[in-house]
Formats: sequence, structure tokens, C-alpha cells
Amino acid sequence: MHAAPASPSLNDQYQAPVQSVEELLTYDPDAIAQYYRSRPVQIFLRLVELLWTFLGFGLGLLWDRQTGGAAKNEAKRAIQLRDVLTKLGPAYIKIGQALSTRPDLVPPAYMEELVKLQDQIPPFPNEIAFRLIQEDLGATPDDIYAEFSSHPVAAASLGQVYKGKLKTGEDVAIKVQRPGLTAQITRDIYLLRRFAQWTCNNLKVVRSDLVSIMDEFGTRIFEEMDYTHEGENAQRFETLYGYLPEIIVPQIYTDLTARRVLTMEWINGTKLTEPEILESKGLKATDIVEIGVQCSLRQLLEHGFFHADPHPGNLLVTDEGKLAYLDFGMMCTVESYQRYGLIEAIVHMVNRDFEGLANDYVKLEFLTPDTDLSPIIPALASVFNNALGATVAELNLKSITDEFSALMYEYPFRVPAYYALIIRSLVTLDGIAISVDPEFKVLSKAYPYVAKRLLTDSAPELRQSLQELLFKDGDFRWNRLENLLRNARNSQDYDLEKVLQQTIDYLFSERGDHIRDHIADELAKSLDQFGHGLVQRLQATMGSTPTAGKAPQSSFGGKEWEHISRILGLLGDTKGMDGTAVVRLMPQVLIKPETRQMGQRVANNLAQRAAARLLRNLFLGHTAPAQNQHLSGPALPASKPA
Repeated sequence: MHAAPASPSLNDQYQAPVQSVEELLTYDPDAIAQYYRSRPVQIFLRLVELLWTFLGFGLGLLWDRQTGGAAKNEAKRAIQLRDVLTKLGPAYIKIGQALSTRPDLVPPAYMEELVKLQDQIPPFPNEIAFRLIQEDLGATPDDIYAEFSSHPVAAASLGQVYKGKLKTGEDVAIKVQRPGLTAQITRDIYLLRRFAQWTCNNLKVVRSDLVSIMDEFGTRIFEEMDYTHEGENAQRFETLYGYLPEIIVPQIYTDLTARRVLTMEWINGTKLTEPEILESKGLKATDIVEIGVQCSLRQLLEHGFFHADPHPGNLLVTDEGKLAYLDFGMMCTVESYQRYGLIEAIVHMVNRDFEGLANDYVKLEFLTPDTDLSPIIPALASVFNNALGATVAELNLKSITDEFSALMYEYPFRVPAYYALIIRSLVTLDGIAISVDPEFKVLSKAYPYVAKRLLTDSAPELRQSLQELLFKDGDFRWNRLENLLRNARNSQDYDLEKVLQQTIDYLFSERGDHIRDHIADELAKSLDQFGHGLVQRLQATMGSTPTAGKAPQSSFGGKEWEHISRILGLLGDTKGMDGTAVVRLMPQVLIKPETRQMGQRVANNLAQRAAARLLRNLFLGHTAPAQNQHLSGPALPASKPA
């Protein structure tokens, strides 16, 4: 994701200092700073409020610990924390929403209360909501809608939702923004940004650009406050991901949408975090979570347009078992080089290629190009070998992010702004998954998709990554290919015919020279062993050799052919394997000049082996051990025909 384009400077937007932050339609840190620098009393009073509020809550926790009443008062303190965050406003409510998806970090009693921050914030009066609708849409709710609920059905950090019905009969959700929202948001962002600047300037242990991260957050939250922009996001999301049969994106009624009012299709459903209700409807929460994981992967790694705030209040499960996304205010874009870099990093991490992983961090801008990687590579190996587990199925997102966070303090890593939003999205999804099933592993569910992309994506970056994965020091690593095929076949839309086509294209390209030669040599060796073993059997049957009565040793194929046979078995067992697809591909294989060259190489190799055996028999007779008589002669390189 490229950095958000710099907002026009204050001088470009205004001839005089902004008189009210409500005038700001886009995030402009300079304008915000200039506005609040001239209002020190406001900032001082807000600081006092923050310190007093959090100090009171902290002293309560300390008192409980000293008096042994922590367990007894836990539910009470959880309610207090929810009230504190609600009172402090939208920015802190969003912090509480993020914590509400982390059962591994937050005790159950606190989770139960923080979850209410997703859609159970105290509402503002209907009169204000109706006034905003009239100001933005030009008519009263009664004039616009056939029905309009008397009270909000949900209230969240930035707005509240009513249920209504259009004059044409469609059920709709009407979202209305909270009054005075911009002033509350800008004041807290200003304070948090100042704190980030102080931290970066005074704490050398912090290498991440916290100011950029805050600016990224500010940009996104300003976009979230523009409901017109949210409607456009929803329509783009529908275009990119609406084709997935398990995903639902509500329709946006653009003629009834403005900056502070959004009208969208009403979706009935159940929250992901209510597995008992889902079970009563014959649905498995873990299956729905997996749908969310697969959709998130496409968002992050395929199109690069992703939902940066997938908390349970923004996700519903329909009675048909489909996953509906409801809120499109906080979306983010990842550039193509970053998407491919993330895929390469996952592959290198899973396969414990820590040198490749270190270079990925340079590409992804976690490390500067001039960073000395020599001490970082063994550090990555030491950290991630513990977190990765023995198999892909054991990949644990929390362990990996925790270990990486610890590593960042010791070496010159910095967190790019885009990564902060990606990890927020993934960690939120991981938290939902853990709340449904503590054993659910988001990364292990993600790897089949990554394997599929490696095998089917024709992008040069991934072709290079696949080559690096499969070859080491000139040798082909069959076990890596087996692992990729085994994982990829579990991906939902795995196109095996596309894999076969990509394989043919790669095998018969200039980069496939080495593997073609390897296959031809192994085929020649196997045919030689099979042919000589057959001759031995015939001679033994006719009693014409001294080896009669012994069981001649002959094995068709070596270690490589064992791999190939397993790979063929994997392909045969893969869902969607169609023999007609192979038949369709065969003609293009047979007419390629490289196929004829492989055949000639096999013939030359067989001739060399036969000549070597003949010479050995002429000069050594039968003195050589019988078990070695079927072996090839010296390892002569077969010449490649022109």
C-alpha cells in the first residue's frame, strides 16, 4: 500500500486558519495542529480528563490486587472499563472494539463487556438524527421512507442505525453519523500524534514511524466519516468479491446516501461470535470463519483492497450460511509488490528459508536496503523455529506476531503504516476464530491459498519465488513440490488444469532446461534398469546364466521416481482431476521441439549405458557381483541434441 497522498496543505485549502475542524473534509494533520495549537486550554482539559479517567480505573485495579478482590470485582471493573472507553469517545471506543476480538489477551468478563462497544453504544436523540437526514438528503425521513423505526437498532462509535422500508418496498438500514464527530476525533488524533512524535524523538528503542501510523489511522477514520466514500467502497468490494458464492455485500442506495447518511440493503443474520445460535440453525461457526479467512486472503493478496476493521459487529451470517460484510468505512489498499512480497514472506517462513525471509523484509520496507542482514538471519531462525511448529497445520498467528514483535526491539526493524492495518485486520480475524474455536489456526488455513497462488499465478515475482523454492544449488527439491501440491488441493477454487498448463509452460521454457534434463536422465536410468532386469529374468528362467536360481534385483526407478509417483498420486486424488484435461494438453507437449530433445537425450543415455555394460562384460566377464551388473556405467553427461 502506498502512503496516502498528502492532504493539501492548510495554505492551499484556506486563506486563513481554519475556524472549525468541522470544515475539514479530509485528514490534514497540519490544519489540525494549527487549529489546536491556538486552543491550548482545550487540549489541557482533555489531557486532564484522560489522565484522571485512566488513573481512577488503574487505581481501582491496584486496590483490587492489594486487597485480594480482583476475582470478585472483575465483572464490575469490566463494566467500568467499557464505560470509561464509551465516555472518552470514538477513538477510544475503537480501541475497545479491537480488544473485544482478543480472547487470548482479555479475560472473559472484560470480553463480554467490550463486545458491547461494537453496536451497543448509547444512542444520540432521534431529533438530531432526523435533522441530519433532512440536511443531507433534503427531506424528512417520513417523506423519504415508507417506514422508519422509532429507535436505533444499533449504535456504534461513529453513528447509529435505524431500520426502514423504501417507498418501493425494500427493507433498508439507515446509518446516521453522530453529531460533533469530527471535533472529537481530531482532538484525540492530535494528542495521539503529539505523543507519537515525542516517543519517536525520545525513545530510541522505538524504530517504527509511529507518526506515519497515526496519519494512516487519521486518513482512514476521516474516510470512514464520509458515508458517500463508504458507499463507493461497498460497491467496489461487491465488484471484487461479490462473485464468491459464500459472500454477501449489501446494495447501496446512492440516491439516498450523503456524507452523514447512508442507506443500504437490510441483511438479516447472526453474529459470528454466537456459535450456539448458529449451531441451532444447522451451521458451523468454524466453517463460516474459514469463509472469512479465504475472503480476507483474496482481499490482502489478490486484489489488495481489504477490510481493515472486520470485527463481529461488521459481520453477519445469514440463515443460508453466507457471510455478509456490513461496514465499509475503514478500507485499505495494498500495492502489488507488497502483495507478492507478503506471499513470498509466508512461503519463506513456512519453509524456514530465513535468508529469503530477511530479504523479504527489505522488499516490504521493514528494513532499509543498506541493513546488514548477517546477524538478522540467524535471529529469525532462532525466533521463528520455535513459533512455526513442526507442520503447516501448527502455524499460529499469535505466536508468530509475538515472536516478531520481540525481535523488532533488538534489530533495526520499523513497522510500515500499511502493515499496522494489515496486522490489525488479521489479528481481529484471528481473535474471532479463537473465540469460536481455541484450536483454530488462521495461518494453517491460509497456506493452501498461498500454495495455489504459487502454482497458478503467472506473475514474474511468484514465478521467481516458485523457482527459488523448488531449486537449491541446482538440485530439484521434490518434497517442496509435494508439499505445495498437497496444500494447494485444499484451496477452494484450485484449478488443476491451470496448474498443469503452468507446469508445461515452465517445464518447456528456458528456465526448465535443468529439470527436463533431470527427468530425461532419470527416465533413461529407470528404463535401463527395467530392461536389464527383464533380460536377467529371462536368462534365469532359461537357466542360461550362473545367476539362475537367484532372484535378480531390479527396481524400476530411483528416489526421484518415488517422488514422481507420489506426485502423480496427489494429482490423481485432487478434486477436479479430469483425464480429458490431460488428453487436451498432450498434443501441445508432443509437438514441442524440447520433447524431441528429451527423447534423443533418453536414447543417447540408454546407448551409453548399454555400451558401458557391454564393455564391462567383455573385459570383466562374470566376476562382477551379480547385484551390480544392472548398474549404469560411468556418469557420462548426455549431450543435448541441437
